[in-house]
Amino acid sequence: MAEYTIILEVAFSRYSVDKKWHVPHFEKMLYDNAQMVSLYSNAYLATKDNLYKEVVTQTLAFVARECTNSEGAFYSSFDADSLTKDGVLEEGAYYVFTKEELTKELGEDVELFSTYYNINSFGLWENNHYVLIRSKSDPVVCAEFGITNQELQNKKQAWRKTLLNYRNKRDKPRLDDKILTSWNGLMLKGYVDAYKAFQEPAYLQAALKNAHFIKSKQWQTSGALFHSYKDGKSTINGYLEDYAAVIDAYIGLYEITLDDQWLFIANELTSYTYGHFFDSEKQLFYFTNDQDPSLITRSFEYRDNVIPASNSMMAKNLYVLSHHFDNQTYGATASQMLKNVLPEIEKYPSGFSNWLDLLANFQNSFYEIVVVGEDAQQKVKEIHQYYLPNKLVAGSTIEGNSPLLEQRFIENETFVYVCVNNACKMPETDVTKAIDLIEL
Repeated sequence: MAEYTIILEVAFSRYSVDKKWHVPHFEKMLYDNAQMVSLYSNAYLATKDNLYKEVVTQTLAFVARECTNSEGAFYSSFDADSLTKDGVLEEGAYYVFTKEELTKELGEDVELFSTYYNINSFGLWENNHYVLIRSKSDPVVCAEFGITNQELQNKKQAWRKTLLNYRNKRDKPRLDDKILTSWNGLMLKGYVDAYKAFQEPAYLQAALKNAHFIKSKQWQTSGALFHSYKDGKSTINGYLEDYAAVIDAYIGLYEITLDDQWLFIANELTSYTYGHFFDSEKQLFYFTNDQDPSLITRSFEYRDNVIPASNSMMAKNLYVLSHHFDNQTYGATASQMLKNVLPEIEKYPSGFSNWLDLLANFQNSFYEIVVVGEDAQQKVKEIHQYYLPNKLVAGSTIEGNSPLLEQRFIENETFVYVCVNNACKMPETDVTKAIDLIEL
């Protein structure tokens, strides 16, 4: 098992500062944690590995505790540096421990803790401080100490509570409390993906609260989005990444709630981007709005980086929305955007990972899973327990008039339709049988 760093709440730092990947750069960014929540949620669905569930649980605990305001919006980041007890600004001071501190706080558990988190030469950093690195699996540690898995989990929970209380007496790193729409969209999607995997009501509540915040505070009557929010004030006209991330998140929110307002808002935002960001000649979206002050040149962001490129996110959004609304223009645009970047993908595929995900949907069957009937919500929850990367989900408990829902409601029945380009196999009432119709 590969080593990874745990800092009590398992929120992710930006990167490692040593060749062995033992010591993180302690700055925490919202966009990193948002994407990692989605990744680990999907990894759990694919593997059912409880380690991945633990990572999601603790990361979202950190986000809820440290990065969320009363309106349900998410702050941007925490600095790496904080003051030591001697008043010196030092990187990682908030997060690391000496062996003496651990012994004092954990008492007789310190030996087990030290083995679990490598309080030894493996985890030694500098100035006699240790980072907490886990390199052995839970079953291995349980066997070594002759304890059950439940006993270990109980101890981990107690350690976390004890050390968090101790650590919270220290000077905290500086919080960047501005709220960025694009990063909030990514975190909203993280909560959506976590809810799909774990069905935790608090995740749905957090997702809905954030979605309503964006809708009420960042979405203007003109149809445009604001980019930033701070101290109760929305500012800066939105960039393409704001639209792309929010559209993606709203599509996902529709899939877990079946509340079509989120799908229709996603469609409205998409229409706005066509009117104010799209270059019909180049078949790509500019990063800036044509309503912004004139620049010498407007740029296209299309190479995936620490955040997927705004154009790759938009292309994927268009692809999915083309199925929901039977919109041929959306589908054709997504296809042409992908063709535009294929030459560079061949030369540098690692810089186009999100585009490659879209390419996979074009190269393989992309499934429309449509659930209609009074038990649609429950069956959708069951569907989300499967890792199905090549699909969208639509549904309704009543008669619907959208292309995927119309003429599929039957009184006192709930059917699951598995379709490809709206060509459907025989409907099923059993989710398992419906899933068997899908080829991964």
